[in-house]
Amino acid sequence: MTKRKRRTFTHEFKQQMVRLHENGKPRREIIEEYEMTASAFDKWVRQSQSSGSFKEKDNRSPEETELVRLRKENQRLLMENDIFKASRADHGTKVNVIRNNRHKYSVSAMCDVLQIPRSSYYYEKKSEPSQEEELAVIIEEIFHKSRQTYGTRKIKVELRKAGWTVSRRRIGRIMKEQGLVSKYTVAQFRPSKSTCNESNLANRLNREFHQDQELKVVVSDLTYVRVQQKWHYICVFVDLFNREIIGYSTGAKKDALLVYRALSSIQQDLSKIELFHTDRGNEFKNRLIDEALETFEIQRSLSLKGSPYDNAVAEAMFKVIKTEFVKSAHFESLQQLELELFDYVHWFNHIRIHSTLDYLTPVEYKQRHLKKSV
Repeated sequence: MTKRKRRTFTHEFKQQMVRLHENGKPRREIIEEYEMTASAFDKWVRQSQSSGSFKEKDNRSPEETELVRLRKENQRLLMENDIFKASRADHGTKVNVIRNNRHKYSVSAMCDVLQIPRSSYYYEKKSEPSQEEELAVIIEEIFHKSRQTYGTRKIKVELRKAGWTVSRRRIGRIMKEQGLVSKYTVAQFRPSKSTCNESNLANRLNREFHQDQELKVVVSDLTYVRVQQKWHYICVFVDLFNREIIGYSTGAKKDALLVYRALSSIQQDLSKIELFHTDRGNEFKNRLIDEALETFEIQRSLSLKGSPYDNAVAEAMFKVIKTEFVKSAHFESLQQLELELFDYVHWFNHIRIHSTLDYLTPVEYKQRHLKKSV
């Protein structure tokens, strides 16, 4: 039996789980549906009720805070004893001692004990080849935080945010040396299309993919993913304004109900949507969907027959999902797929930078636009 990989949860995810509980969803259902341990969920609820924060330091008792202080003091004593022999050494030796022990102790604390300015240490550190090592560590960290999807262009943007000015050629060389290969370097398999929807509806969108208004135009498409030994499907709704995934669903069947559930998952006001565009898949031709669109007065748009470029944004979105989410994952159940997709959608909307959006996340782009419009 393989060891289960330890999972981490974002602050937003914990808040959402607590809100579900506060809104009346049974504790047992939340734990089962989101595959969490009961102890972790109870801890989040307790923290939210007591301090409103999920940070450990905000939920410590006075005794626990004192224990942390004593541990830090003990750690400092161990450090002083460990590097005491270097306290009378020359300046270069002291710098080397700090460099060799920085994985164990605070640089500031060691500088205090050895009585050298921190500025001197960092100046010498940056002037030596070890700067390249530090840059390699930062690049590797950015790469893995991007779920192994960022290439040199996006890593350069993230480095600039951290105060580093590095060329893409240098980043590429370091990535090659560290064996960091983006998921996008592997060619993707393109599945064949299903039977065509012969509706006479026109292509109202007409490839106008750049929209300046939130929710004005929403596009959608479906793709497949293997769960155990069976094919399952994902449907997403994308706002062309900021490329945000505003609705999604998963299921064992590629049908209109899958599309309807994705439409129902949208949290925003559906009456703000002016146009809904898809390709000619038969999944989008259904009376239930038509009635929902009519209720909110949403106009319909279809790609021309045999013209996938008419729905290019949705097509590109699923290339991203297949590369970043589906390709490296293994799903044991539909519930696991739903949970992992929930986590991926949150990451995509709130954390993943987008080149089309000036290297902002979809949510950042929307917030910036709202500030300008105020």
